[in-house]
Amino acid sequence: MNKKTEVLDQSAMNRALTRIAHEIVEKNKGGENLLLVGIKTRGIPIAKRLQEKINQIEGINVPIGELDITLYRDDLEKATTNHDPELKETNINVDFNGKKVILIDDVLFTGRTVRAAMDAVMDIGRPSQIQLGVLIDRGHRELPIRADYVGKNIPTSEKEIIVVNLLEADNHDEVSIYEK
Repeated sequence: MNKKTEVLDQSAMNRALTRIAHEIVEKNKGGENLLLVGIKTRGIPIAKRLQEKINQIEGINVPIGELDITLYRDDLEKATTNHDPELKETNINVDFNGKKVILIDDVLFTGRTVRAAMDAVMDIGRPSQIQLGVLIDRGHRELPIRADYVGKNIPTSEKEIIVVNLLEADNHDEVSIYEK
């Protein structure tokens, strides 16, 4: 893969997440009755950053959860080379029945990951509402899914790949477009 261009640096990513946090607070009239659920893997550190920003804005510590969607994927055979699912842990220690669950992920592409995440959430409990926040929306939806909160829309070709690097996983913050 060849790096084509950097789309967000650390400062731009921080501004996008700050904006998303403000939008979440505004749309939900504060931070009460919310649960941020990061979709593994990169959705979790993004959710934690949003949790911190909402705390700075509202002085409320919104609970956070971690969601593994592996067994809910419709492309399970393609997900690993040996065709065995690689399970990660789902960790939601909050009763979210009747709460607004905000799914958080790094990139929204076909919509299949979000569909799997919604199925996983509904198997655990019954939220009053499910919302979606993503750092990047790159288009090319295969399902009728759209994000409620978007850090940046980046129209891409199907030959391009969006790579999100996060300080927590990659030692630096950056969103770049690569060509296959």
